[in-house]
Amino acid sequence: LKKEELYAKFSKCEFWISKVHVIDSRGIYVDPAKIESIKDLTSPKTPTEIRQFLGLAGYYRRFIEGFLKIAKSMTKLIQKGIKFDWGEKEENAFQLIKQKLCSAPILALPKGNEDFVVYCNASHKGLGAVLMQREKVIAYASRQLKIHEKNYTTHDLELESVVFTLKIWRHYLYETKCTVFTDHKSIQHTLNQKEHNMRQR
Repeated sequence: LKKEELYAKFSKCEFWISKVHVIDSRGIYVDPAKIESIKDLTSPKTPTEIRQFLGLAGYYRRFIEGFLKIAKSMTKLIQKGIKFDWGEKEENAFQLIKQKLCSAPILALPKGNEDFVVYCNASHKGLGAVLMQREKVIAYASRQLKIHEKNYTTHDLELESVVFTLKIWRHYLYETKCTVFTDHKSIQHTLNQKEHNMRQR
């Protein structure tokens, strides 16, 4: 490793194992050992415990459609100056993420660099996307809106979701042709404009 200038933490390495936990011929799936530990988790009692849970669950966000939208009520409780008040909404989100992780789909491994299809969606709650190839899901992605993006118009948000998607999966989509599905009416409005603002350019 040193010769090739590669670095790794020895305590987190395993050598000469016959099977990798998360990748096999079927595709990529969540580590069964990690899922067992998630099953046993009790509801967070402090902002720190929320961070720990979201850190662990967030590692597998690519398996959960709309992960950040589901987790939004919990992420609010770790913001500065927000009183910790764990209620029914937060508990439902916590249990839903656990449930989705325990029944997470197997994600397909990309084969070649053709036939990629991206589905984008945007709302004033966040951005979401799905990357597929030949009708098989490769990954899910989502994120909350930044403060300044909450003032964007609907068509600007739709464009932002496309940009977000192409950036996050650029290692798959760079120098390839892909099909992008989004809200064409909002995008069409932008294309029909005679003048565009800096964001739209």
